[in-house]
Amino acid sequence: MKKNKTWMIFAVLLVGIVGGAYILYGQLGKQNSSERIVQEETSEKKNVEEDGEKAEQSAQAPDFAVVDQEGEEVSLSDFSGKPVILNFWATWCNPCKMEMPEFEKMYEKYGEEIQFMMVNLSDNYRSSVQEAKQFVEEEGYTFPVYYDTKTEASEAYQVFSIPATYFINEEGIIVAHGNGALDGESLQKGIDLLMK
Repeated sequence: MKKNKTWMIFAVLLVGIVGGAYILYGQLGKQNSSERIVQEETSEKKNVEEDGEKAEQSAQAPDFAVVDQEGEEVSLSDFSGKPVILNFWATWCNPCKMEMPEFEKMYEKYGEEIQFMMVNLSDNYRSSVQEAKQFVEEEGYTFPVYYDTKTEASEAYQVFSIPATYFINEEGIIVAHGNGALDGESLQKGIDLLMK
């Protein structure tokens, strides 16, 4: 009888702790949602000293090659002259999956004006192209998905944690980035910075 009572108290405490942590995480996430998007200083031209002369320099977004749904090679530079939202994700990443519906909504709204590049980290170690294709199909997502099978894109952007999102203007300059899962408000903030 005493053993059952101890387990009951333990279970109640555990439920309380887990529930409290869930509520706290949700509240902190809401408070910090607008801070998930960071505007890049490189979005503005900086004066740099070059051979004794001042020059203006802008940091260009690194180019890379990935493959599309048909296995054709596609480069970031192929979309030169158009704003790009570059998102790195994987099927094993739950925060990545959480933000996907928001990206789908924004793609439906801005897909004509902005090139979406949803780059799956398909290294065939933790995730494969086939798993990613199956996930996208099952969820019914229509945004363009690309596959980083040679890790060229993730290395170019030094992606160590995902999801990671970059907002690149029509001149190829990163104007903002977001680390972690983005909610609709954060994603809209990045788009607003992109469309300035």
